Amino acid sequence: MVTVLFICVHNAGRSQMAEGIFNSLSGGRHHAISAGSQPSTQVNPVVVQAMKEIEIDISGNKPKKLTGEMALGADLAITMGCGPDTCPVAGGEMREWEIEDPHGKPIEQIRVIRDDILTRVKALLNELESAPSH
Repeated sequence: MVTVLFICVHNAGRSQMAEGIFNSLSGGRHHAISAGSQPSTQVNPVVVQAMKEIEIDISGNKPKKLTGEMALGADLAITMGCGPDTCPVAGGEMREWEIEDPHGKPIEQIRVIRDDILTRVKALLNELESAPSH
């Protein structure tokens, strides 16, 4: 089982979508968590709505502060538009996904962001499933 840590600044949009999609599609074979360097007080309600449209409920999720323990416990950390200066991570492999911040955007734009994350997560899961060590 691979643990993936999705990181963005506020942990209210992109990383929450990625965590929800990853855990839904992985079927328990792998696990994702998400966190932010400066977590918001709540998950963006329009993001929650966009996720419900694809039958993934993240309404009970809460933004979490990125900790060193989270970073060390992850096999793979993926920053989402915040980079290593804003979202410092130490530990396993690190990647950057340049994904637009959904904050303040209408649902139509959030759907595009969600679908981009969905495509990337599917590709990541295919990569993990085809890796010889997993």
